[in-house]
Amino acid sequence: MGRVAYGTALVVLTAATACGSGGESRADSPSPPPGGPAATSSAPVRTAGSWPTYHGANDRSGFAAGFPAPSALGDAWTARLDGAVYGQPIVVDGTAYVGTENDTVYALDLATGRRVWQRRLGTPVPRSALPCGNIDPLGITGTPAYDPGTRTVFVATETTGGWHTLVALNAADGRVRFTRGLDVVAGRDPTAEQQRGALAVAGGRVYVPFGGLAGDCGNYVGYVAAARTDGGREVASYVVPTRRMGGMWAPSGPAIVPSGDVYVAVGNGASLSGAYDGSDSVLRLSADLSRRLSYFAPKNWGSENSEDQDLGSTGPLPLPGGRVLIAGKTGDIYLLDGRDLGGVGGQRASLHGCVSFGGMARNGSSVYLPCEEGLQRVDVTGGSGLRRVWRAPGDVKGSPVVGGGAVWTLDTGAGVLHALSESDGRSLAARRIGEVSRFASPTLAGSLVLVPTMRGVTAISVR
Repeated sequence: MGRVAYGTALVVLTAATACGSGGESRADSPSPPPGGPAATSSAPVRTAGSWPTYHGANDRSGFAAGFPAPSALGDAWTARLDGAVYGQPIVVDGTAYVGTENDTVYALDLATGRRVWQRRLGTPVPRSALPCGNIDPLGITGTPAYDPGTRTVFVATETTGGWHTLVALNAADGRVRFTRGLDVVAGRDPTAEQQRGALAVAGGRVYVPFGGLAGDCGNYVGYVAAARTDGGREVASYVVPTRRMGGMWAPSGPAIVPSGDVYVAVGNGASLSGAYDGSDSVLRLSADLSRRLSYFAPKNWGSENSEDQDLGSTGPLPLPGGRVLIAGKTGDIYLLDGRDLGGVGGQRASLHGCVSFGGMARNGSSVYLPCEEGLQRVDVTGGSGLRRVWRAPGDVKGSPVVGGGAVWTLDTGAGVLHALSESDGRSLAARRIGEVSRFASPTLAGSLVLVPTMRGVTAISVR
């Protein structure tokens, strides 16, 4: 359609041990939440006004039912924090939780932006201490996740020495319940690993994905780790079986379906031909990360690896009917069978014209993709077809969310929030926000749009 006018796997299981370097567990036992012992952990459940994980739910759909239509936008509040916010704010019970690149977590009152508590978790790594990269300093980058069973906010920090740590915080007061070291892949350089993808909580586990720094430098390999939400010491991981690279770096992080299966996107790996090395792919993993259940890779995975044109720039999006959508750097959108991803060249349908970075969103079978050519709506038709419905201007290409009949997205270069009509992409409203990161994505909660910025969080009222 036209442009819219616009006004074989390696599995590692480790027991975390104390280590003075800061890369391993330091506090051993979680404390029960206020009001009694911890309940059984479960996946976050969306309720009115809540947004407990990236794009609101483990399927990363980014849809907020009951959100008001944008007849007008206003400034609600701005919270100036101690560092840049790259991940989405999450919202639970009237409180927004935010992590900064200064390794600080804030709890903010949703209505006013007032600080409920804040907790400094370490010293971030300056860019000068890293082999490459584009975030300075590097602290908390991935979107946090909330566990309703233990009433815990989970964040992943990077601290001096390049150590990566999972920190479990009491949602009520910010008290540290426990920590777990996440640098679980032997023989790799932790300073070359980066934790950018969103965290996810499901089935008593918190999942944390890892990739490399901008520039793909150093001795790193992509993996996803899973720690127990009850504070148990075990940290399981699935490691991409490539010699180097193969990062799981998409900002949307793992997508998890009701069966517990975990879907991740993998970037370019070391192999350019010959035996397939598990990179440049979408993977379906068992909940305990012990098995790769199925995978998809494009037929030309080798040439994509050689040109850094990988699928891993956008996370997989589960769809109704057991399907999965993925898009990456080559401009190709692939529709996959979620139960059997198809192996090399096994897509059910494809559509060209979207170089994608970030996280997608959907309402039913209509998917909204963050494309360099401009945000696009693509509909899944007849169970196995793809049809482009509209495309926004190329400067409006941020990772979208959906609510109130609108697609909420950012012109990240200009720092402007846009509300576009779901049906035809026309402009419904816009509001200047200020400087944001390339992968910034809004949060919809109550009647507010929360936008992470390079200085904190800005809340826009919808009326």
